[in-house]
Amino acid sequence: MLFQNKTAFITGASRGIGKAIAIKLAQQGANIIIAAKSVEENPKLGGTIYTAAKEIEEAGGKALPVACDIRSEEQIIHAIAQGVEKFGGIDILINNASAISLTNTEQTESKRFDLMHDINVRGTFLVSKHCIPYLKKGSNPHILNLSPPINMDPKWFGNHVAYTISKYNMSMIAMGLAEELKAYHIAANTLWPRTTIATAAVQNLLGGEMLMRMSRKPEILADAASHILQKPSSSCTGNFFIDEDVLAKEGITDLSHYSVVPGAQLYGDLFL
Repeated sequence: MLFQNKTAFITGASRGIGKAIAIKLAQQGANIIIAAKSVEENPKLGGTIYTAAKEIEEAGGKALPVACDIRSEEQIIHAIAQGVEKFGGIDILINNASAISLTNTEQTESKRFDLMHDINVRGTFLVSKHCIPYLKKGSNPHILNLSPPINMDPKWFGNHVAYTISKYNMSMIAMGLAEELKAYHIAANTLWPRTTIATAAVQNLLGGEMLMRMSRKPEILADAASHILQKPSSSCTGNFFIDEDVLAKEGITDLSHYSVVPGAQLYGDLFL
């Protein structure tokens, strides 16, 4: 029980990658604060904070579902306070919640630009800000942002500059926090997949069923996150991790069981 008596605050944990990480940590003894805005199920997305809480508890952990739209600082503060009241503190923060729109500049509506920056950038910054006082008191405290390594090659910007800069901002927040919080031994890192991951975003926004069949399951990121979060927070900080590389360093090289369709050709992630 590697995370026994530890508490993780995970944004966007009602489905997909966030939920997979929550379940993995729960299996290893963690308490999970599910901070997401899904209280009623959307058929296209699936899952709510309550269904996620049920799965987390079935996995052996303790869960607190909290309705939280991270665009609202008031809701962030309230969610953190509820979590701390129930579990006594916060040891791990996973900034997973994110909005995506792979549109070029002319096709990006201002409301879509604002949504991505309100969630990916402002939301990540404010959740981190308000968790820091509790992470300072935490046990081996870690911040992990689900965002890509920063690469200034123009090809990563040309097709969807609004989305790219929002995700790179998440990575820059992690880089900045790694330096800012070094004195407190709070780690800040990022994690990103080598391939596309079978999530609602891939299904609905990127490539439909065909791309889903060329993707890996969210569990590969959950397993990678678990290994990162076990590392000493005083030294494992300021890294841009890739899921495959994390697992390889742990001696895990057979990744076939993570494929949605065993043996299928995998589709590389758009930032790698």
